[in-house]
Amino acid sequence: MTTEKRLVWDLPLRLFHWLLVVSIAASWYTAENSEEYLTWGEDVISYTQIHFWLGYWALGMIAFRIIWGFVGPKHARFSSFLAGPGKFIRYGRTVFQRSAMPSVGHNPLGGWMVVLMLLMIGAQAATGLFLLDNTEIYPAIYNPSVDAGTAANLGRFHHLNFNVLLWVIGLHVLAIAFYALYKRQNLVGPMFSGHKAAASIPEREAIAGSQLLKALIVALVCAGGVYLLVKMAPAPVESEY
Repeated sequence: MTTEKRLVWDLPLRLFHWLLVVSIAASWYTAENSEEYLTWGEDVISYTQIHFWLGYWALGMIAFRIIWGFVGPKHARFSSFLAGPGKFIRYGRTVFQRSAMPSVGHNPLGGWMVVLMLLMIGAQAATGLFLLDNTEIYPAIYNPSVDAGTAANLGRFHHLNFNVLLWVIGLHVLAIAFYALYKRQNLVGPMFSGHKAAASIPEREAIAGSQLLKALIVALVCAGGVYLLVKMAPAPVESEY
């Protein structure tokens, strides 16, 4: 017997989620191995340059998610999952109740976790525009627009913020495991398929579709914005290396 399911998470939101996971992992790897190179045919590309490209990608993705949080389908919108103090506290009292009804979209705790991670990843990508890598060979595109002291302060924030972000991601993973093992709620599967069991999703809460054309338009706007950001960067300072 096939269990009836209803669409909750739209495809653009799901793609954003998993592409961001890959992007963060790749950013960490290229930062930890910044002195290595990738050979692409006759081209040799430093991991530092790849790290910069991943930063531009992250900026575009965060911009997309923010806009999608206002114009996307119901459960992608901030208005559907950002709870005030009262609702937040009431939900917190039910966290350890196995019988509590699961949330359709993000629960109040998870909703604010989404906002926190968007802010931290956005800050990570934005500060990365002004940094100078450890070898001092590869300045980021906006490094020439700030003095050395400011770049150093932004660099310290960049490294501290990422370390804290790792702890936040770890907490996020632990929360998913808690919901799976203790509350018997599978949060990962629906983020792949987009669907949840109809038994826990009232028909009025399901979304009709993924609004792909609208998502494409938003993605193109964000890509254009990042392209302009890169093109408007000041001319690089001549390096002595």
